[in-house]
Amino acid sequence: MDRIRIVGGPPLEGTIRISGAKNAALPLMIASLLTSETLTLENVPNLADVGMLLRILGHHGVDHSVDGRKPGAAPEASRPIHLSARRIVDTTAPYELVRKMRASFWVIAPLLARMGEAKVSLPGGCAIGTRPVDLLIMVLEKLGATIEIEAGYVHAFARNGLVGAEITFPKVTVGGTHTALMAASLAKGHTRLVNAAREPEVVDLADCLVKMGARIKGAGQAVVEIEGVASLSGASHTVLSDRIEAGTYALAAAMAGGDVLLDGARADLLQSALDVIEKAGAEISVTNEGVRVRRNGSGIDPVDVTTAPFPGFPTDLQAQLMALMTKAKGTSRITETIFENRFMHVQELARLGARIQLHGDLAVVEGVEELQGAPVMATDLRASVSLVIAALAARGETIVHRVYHLDRGFEHLEQKLSGCGAIVERLSEPA
Repeated sequence: MDRIRIVGGPPLEGTIRISGAKNAALPLMIASLLTSETLTLENVPNLADVGMLLRILGHHGVDHSVDGRKPGAAPEASRPIHLSARRIVDTTAPYELVRKMRASFWVIAPLLARMGEAKVSLPGGCAIGTRPVDLLIMVLEKLGATIEIEAGYVHAFARNGLVGAEITFPKVTVGGTHTALMAASLAKGHTRLVNAAREPEVVDLADCLVKMGARIKGAGQAVVEIEGVASLSGASHTVLSDRIEAGTYALAAAMAGGDVLLDGARADLLQSALDVIEKAGAEISVTNEGVRVRRNGSGIDPVDVTTAPFPGFPTDLQAQLMALMTKAKGTSRITETIFENRFMHVQELARLGARIQLHGDLAVVEGVEELQGAPVMATDLRASVSLVIAALAARGETIVHRVYHLDRGFEHLEQKLSGCGAIVERLSEPA
């Protein structure tokens, strides 16, 4: 397995291009199962999770092709993917595929809506919590599906098609909202979603479905109305920029100091995070190209943050913010309300000299004068990049192990950071 070596100290100076959002690309790719025509997605990030989902979709009969880079494009430039589910060859998603990526469970919605039947393995365990699928199953049952759970599989039937309904979510769920949007688009009649997720990635999926012929109103609001149609067509859609990647590099710039332009970042997608970063002492400015983050070497101020669904502070930036707070001038409090077990990075940050105490869902971070480089172990996607952020400001060398977690969600991380002056390189794990 590869490792990443980081030598802390240099400030970040330059431009980082923000990739397409992984959390938008995955449900958009799954939506290709809803139509027999070709769905073209632009700005798809080149990530391990994208490659894995292409293999999973291929199992169901989806053909895909990837365009070459345009002349003069940067090596890390995202490329268009063409997806064609002209014929579904298998409505079963086996455990050996689903266990590798939880989001693949979402194939149950388009398979059921289009084919009248789907059999999908329950996802395996997750490093940051159970992430139950009960709300996704509730959506399908509300739309008229018969659900049987046996031997680790969810078997859904709707031989006469799905039927629109009113669905009230007991709590905000991105996966449940994705499932409802896809399934209800091909259901008979009207569907009303109450307490729907408002995340930009949900809006991006709805926008794409509308281009495919779906009738959806209110995406991005708590109440969404969907009028089912008989079939969907192909379309072309550009994946929105990755707000989590943008927030991550903004926090990295605040940690290391310097002046970084996040090319393509959209401030409206991460305003709550930018407000926190600014409160911590960085200077944020919005330009025509994206978002600029500067910190001139002055200290980092402590902040108190509670994660919340959009438009609140994202849980996917909690670990990165904690890394920044390890060097704050005072004590910070970070409360995690979305996922249990999402403080697994704490013990690894402590190896770098961080002082963090956990009290249930609350982390109390006492800033220190200096972090010291050390070997550390990535435990999940966001935790792994928090270690990179901390290492950028640590004295000496840090080696981050298990970087395959990073490859799931960050496109060309080493190149993007080293292009701004960081000392970062990938090493092959010794045999």
